[in-house]
Amino acid sequence: MFRRLWLCFSLVTLTVVLSLAGTIFILVEDEPLRYQLWLYLSLFGLFGILIGMIISGILSQQFRRPVRELVDAVSRVGVGGVGPRVGAAYDAEVEVLTESFNKVSEALTTRIARLEEDRQQLRTVLSGMVEGVVALNAEQRILYANDRAIELLELPSPAPVGRLMWEVVRHRHLLDAVRNAQEREEPHREEFTWNGNTPRSLTVHAARLPGNPSRGTVLVLHDTTELRRLERLRQDFVANVSHELKTPLSVIKVCVETLLDGAIEDEGNRGRFLEQISRQSDRLHALILDLLSLARIESGTELFDFEAIALAPLVRASVERHRPRAEAHKQELLVVEGSESLKAWADEEAVDQILENLLDNALKYTPQGGRIEVRWFRHEDQACIEVSDSGIGIPAADLPRIFERFYRVDKARSREMGGTGLGLSIVKHLTQAMHGTVSASSEVGKGTTFRISLPMTFS
Repeated sequence: MFRRLWLCFSLVTLTVVLSLAGTIFILVEDEPLRYQLWLYLSLFGLFGILIGMIISGILSQQFRRPVRELVDAVSRVGVGGVGPRVGAAYDAEVEVLTESFNKVSEALTTRIARLEEDRQQLRTVLSGMVEGVVALNAEQRILYANDRAIELLELPSPAPVGRLMWEVVRHRHLLDAVRNAQEREEPHREEFTWNGNTPRSLTVHAARLPGNPSRGTVLVLHDTTELRRLERLRQDFVANVSHELKTPLSVIKVCVETLLDGAIEDEGNRGRFLEQISRQSDRLHALILDLLSLARIESGTELFDFEAIALAPLVRASVERHRPRAEAHKQELLVVEGSESLKAWADEEAVDQILENLLDNALKYTPQGGRIEVRWFRHEDQACIEVSDSGIGIPAADLPRIFERFYRVDKARSREMGGTGLGLSIVKHLTQAMHGTVSASSEVGKGTTFRISLPMTFS
């Protein structure tokens, strides 16, 4: 525009100069004067053209500045930060354009800031989820994976964004779930075993992103390892309880049927059947009491009366109650004296029940002539009780499982001795409920030692 203005101004100036030159040529006859006037006219024309160029350049710069600012601002829209603004312009039309641009820039800045805030909130929520979340595009390239997904799928950290899913995860069930989700409208669910560095049971929910064709897939991973473990424990518990109840009930039923069939008239043998019924009834009663006690402890409904209890008199009293049984089996039951002032912050009845179960086990599995020792002592900030025996011992492979419900090292011998299989499990749960720990060490053929550690108190 300004170039055209300068060209028009130059043409007008040139026309005026030529017109004056023609007039001078006609009217002025003096040759030197004519030459002098033409020189002046030429200089005037050149000066006019130069002035036109300067004025056009100045006007061009004044009008181009807001346009250049507008172009620069447009190139910076959407890159983040504060939205660019354009200064006022001299031209009214350009002024309207710059004002409109400034309004749009402010609106875009506000919207971009809100979207960025929403994105950060979404990333925070996804990062804090206990489920793993993986987003894939239509080509199965990873768009996003939260920390939990990286942990469950053992992905490289940080998330391998941009890489194909099958490059970083080589698990057929998971890849099949992605493919099935991409091919169907409805979400796909599948549970599988993850055989990685840490074996897990995982459930994946795969859903395709909306669009035709689909823009990708979202995977939500649930770690069901603990749930499946608890389910197996429940199944094992039901099976074990059923078996433990079935055995004494079968014996009682057989004895009753025998007595009803005429053995009740046999004075020489009926007493033996009645003794069996009484013994199995006691076994059922003990089993039911242990089950109820264990259920109360595990559910948290067992009430504990915590106080500072002296261990010395409690241990001695428990040992004296079992001494006649030990003497009957020619076993040596000893108390290794410790500090009389040692006290534990615990429930007295619960500690007494723990001692009962440990001493009962020691007496059962220690042969005649064997030795059983009970001691108490301080270890760091814990009050400890140990029950050691010189019995048959526990194999190293069985030692980690002896505190499980109904777990027996020698099932036939345990049932023969009348145990319920819940004693050590009750010991563990009671100790943990009092914020203590229980441990066991053993050597086959040499004996076993159980240690109970409870919080110590000086009051």
